[in-house]
Amino acid sequence: MFGYVVRRLFNLVPTFLGATFLAFLVAQLVPGDFLAQRALEPNVRPETIQRLREQFGLDQPWPVQYVRWLGSLLQGDLGLSFSSNQPVWDLIAAPIRNSMVLVVASLVLLYALAIPLGVFSAVRQYSWADQIVSAVAYFGLAIPNFFFAQVLILGLFLLRGFTRDAFGFNELLLPVAQMTSSDFSDLNAWGRFLDVAHHTILPAFVVATSGVAGFTRVLRAQMIEYLSSDFIRTARAKGLGRRSITYKHALRPAVIPFVAGIGGILPTLIGGAGLVEIVVSWPGITPTLLAAIARQDIYVVLGLVVVTTLLLMIGNLISDLLLAAVDPRIRYD
Repeated sequence: MFGYVVRRLFNLVPTFLGATFLAFLVAQLVPGDFLAQRALEPNVRPETIQRLREQFGLDQPWPVQYVRWLGSLLQGDLGLSFSSNQPVWDLIAAPIRNSMVLVVASLVLLYALAIPLGVFSAVRQYSWADQIVSAVAYFGLAIPNFFFAQVLILGLFLLRGFTRDAFGFNELLLPVAQMTSSDFSDLNAWGRFLDVAHHTILPAFVVATSGVAGFTRVLRAQMIEYLSSDFIRTARAKGLGRRSITYKHALRPAVIPFVAGIGGILPTLIGGAGLVEIVVSWPGITPTLLAAIARQDIYVVLGLVVVTTLLLMIGNLISDLLLAAVDPRIRYD
């Protein structure tokens, strides 16, 4: 297993280089650059533009710029932001952490809801409960995340109007914007944790919805197939209980596709969280990336590409290792 992990880590190098080179090339194909926009400002002198162009290395051919950026990256330096003149990592560290808070909460909700619902629906096939779960799953697959977030926000405001008229309670049940409250800096550590958790409930639920719907449908189909297989009939003939057959003999092989898909979950959840972050003003990766693209701040864009690429590669590696752990037919020695 150790040898396999080492080989996979070496194999990640060309993948990483290819992804960053492609991102750099696409960024160079966009007409103009950050300094071309600054040059249009009447109070900026041409000498200043030329000095900045030399400082950022934009006067060099783009292959030279890429090699210089890659050399800095190998030393742990993601470059300098054109717009703020600050290290890129200082600008993207907080948005990455904020997005990871949202994604991890969504991931926990995804598995906490999808696996019980899939098993529940499979063992009650064609019952009214199965029909309700299937209908909710289809609804979750059909509705876009950003629209579902707006629907929930509207519902919370309507609920506040009802509670205000009926009980004089004029507070929203859940925060609908931002990641923290206005008095966040006055709270202690536990209060800050609870405040962030309170703000995370709505966007994390929205981001997890489409994943829950899809995973529930897949797990239901897998469970139904395994529950009708020969080895399950043999287990029933030996007198094993229903709970043991369902959760020990049928669920374990049924979750293998889930494990195999873990590699794509993190990038998928981050992508799915993008529009939700904009709807609820969550200070995450997507608003930062869109602002950097609009300013043509190329090193900030590349810094975020590096992070998402690493997440994808690490996720795939973890997926392969977990697949070997749950499937006895797979060995990497």
